[in-house]
Amino acid sequence: MRLDRLKILIVDDNKHTRLLLAQILRALGVTQTFEAGDGVAGLQTLRNHAIDIVLTDLEMEPLNGVDFVRAIRNGPESPCPAIPVIMITGHSTLKRIQEARDAGVNEFMAKPITARGVIERLQQVVDHARPFIRTDDYFGPDRRRRSDPRYAGPWRRVGDHRHVRALEL
Repeated sequence: MRLDRLKILIVDDNKHTRLLLAQILRALGVTQTFEAGDGVAGLQTLRNHAIDIVLTDLEMEPLNGVDFVRAIRNGPESPCPAIPVIMITGHSTLKRIQEARDAGVNEFMAKPITARGVIERLQQVVDHARPFIRTDDYFGPDRRRRSDPRYAGPWRRVGDHRHVRALEL
């Protein structure tokens, strides 16, 4: 993984968290980081720069992380609906994780932030990217992480053949 080639956007309303993430990324070899203090500014940065990966906080105002991801994935003016998004939060309840997953987040990272956690999530979205899917009410990375070696059929859920088509990205 060539981290020096990545352009990463950090979206967080806490200046200290943005600074910590930028320092961790620099220590890992990332040379191009962009920062935004909220989801609205994050969307503008995505329109103005060719970003490769987004790191975003969950709790922000006026546009929180989940709504920010929904705008990226499904917004009519989204410049990059398939960009990898890593959600970072101190609120790592199952409900919040499911909400982020259902918005189209690629990876989820609970605070406190560590260099190891950041590198693991970056490796996941770069080296083990999941295919994107589109259904009537979802666009984002395939939410299924495990494959069952005993399963022999072409579809994993009833109705997959009618509603889901894998996107080649």
